[in-house]
Amino acid sequence: MALRSIRSTVTFPQPFTLSGYPDELPSGEYEVLVEEELIEGLSFTAYRRTAIYLTIHGKGRLPGRTELRPITWADLEAALGQDQQRDT
Repeated sequence: MALRSIRSTVTFPQPFTLSGYPDELPSGEYEVLVEEELIEGLSFTAYRRTAIYLTIHGKGRLPGRTELRPITWADLEAALGQDQQRDT
């Protein structure tokens, strides 16, 4: 089974929250990691999303800690939508 990972960066101009996590995260740039697997047996190349993670870098008491938080695409869109609602 062929797997691939895609990394991208999202920017949150305001502090935000993620569904399923109690803490508020500070504004800033965050890396998003999307893992996909090749769908076998098709006449063309296609991938299926299997996981999405938001990379959280520790600050304050935990500066060296990095956490990959599993999220859904809907969670990411909702968090980005929070910023858009605050800007209007």
